[in-house]
Amino acid sequence: MELSEFEQKFEQLETKLAYQEATIEELNQEVRKQQIETDRLKEQLKLIAERLKTHQTSIIAPLSEETPPPHY
Repeated sequence: MELSEFEQKFEQLETKLAYQEATIEELNQEVRKQQIETDRLKEQLKLIAERLKTHQTSIIAPLSEETPPPHY
């Protein structure tokens, strides 16, 4: 392999590496954004769950409040 051929191959590898580094950085930033969004949604879900616990003790009525089935 002569020198100019070697230089071309080396330049191609450098170009590929630069594109890969850029792609990795883009993916990294996207993952960061998604992690922030996931954390925000988890916090919202936690708040909703806490509100449900304080506002609603049970969705099932006590037996004394249940109406008997129609065949009784």
